[in-house]
Amino acid sequence: MMESIKKLRELTGAGMMDVKKALADAGNDEDKAVALLRERGIVKAAKKADREAKEGLVKFVVDGNRAAIVEVNSETDFVARNSDFQALVEQLAQAALKAGTNDVEEFKNFTLESGDTVANTVAAAAGKIGENLVLNRVAYVEGDTVAGYVHSNGKIGVLVDLAGGDTQKAKDVALHVAAERPQYLTRDEVNQEDIEKEREILTNKALNEGKPQQIVDKIVSGQIGKFYEEKVLPEQKFVKDQSLTVSKYLDGAQIKRFVRFEIGA
Repeated sequence: MMESIKKLRELTGAGMMDVKKALADAGNDEDKAVALLRERGIVKAAKKADREAKEGLVKFVVDGNRAAIVEVNSETDFVARNSDFQALVEQLAQAALKAGTNDVEEFKNFTLESGDTVANTVAAAAGKIGENLVLNRVAYVEGDTVAGYVHSNGKIGVLVDLAGGDTQKAKDVALHVAAERPQYLTRDEVNQEDIEKEREILTNKALNEGKPQQIVDKIVSGQIGKFYEEKVLPEQKFVKDQSLTVSKYLDGAQIKRFVRFEIGA
């Protein structure tokens, strides 16, 4: 029986539970089981794997001070609004909370309550739905005050871990991250080679514009500061109150980590 299951899974790309059911329904006749899988649309998943999936949904789950977020891609926005697809994304988000991993390949091998792996479950759903589906990213956050935000269209999702702040502030920061696209949590995370290249470009630009050498360094330093203000989360203007930076809004609370997923990014 196990040999037949392995053979049919390799042949069709179908999940273990789908193959077992097909074999049982076919009286363990492999050819009939393959025919049943084709009739049920399960085999389609393997054939669709080379088609590009640029749409999809982001979903997060929070449980106390733990949270997980997944990005699952589909070929069309129509399927992203399909109830079966939405149920799949919800299932995977819940599973990600249990798996507790930031490695998508590791998560694909995680076994669900159904007894099948995440990867096989996604493949089976692709066969049923009729589009290539891709589990693109997963993240797990555990910390002090954890909160999340998903944009109304489900295309952008954020998790934030905040130390010394309440849940509302964590949620506000998550909304801000969704809207303002910060790239770094601290200045130290910025690649210094990139900064030096930016400094060189800005210096040459100022000199070419005829700026006096004695004030070029001051001009460039100001522009580099502006770069940090645009890219580093605590230094950004707070989306709900532009008179404050995110750091000032938090009033002593510290962002320990943020995760931002955006479909197509």
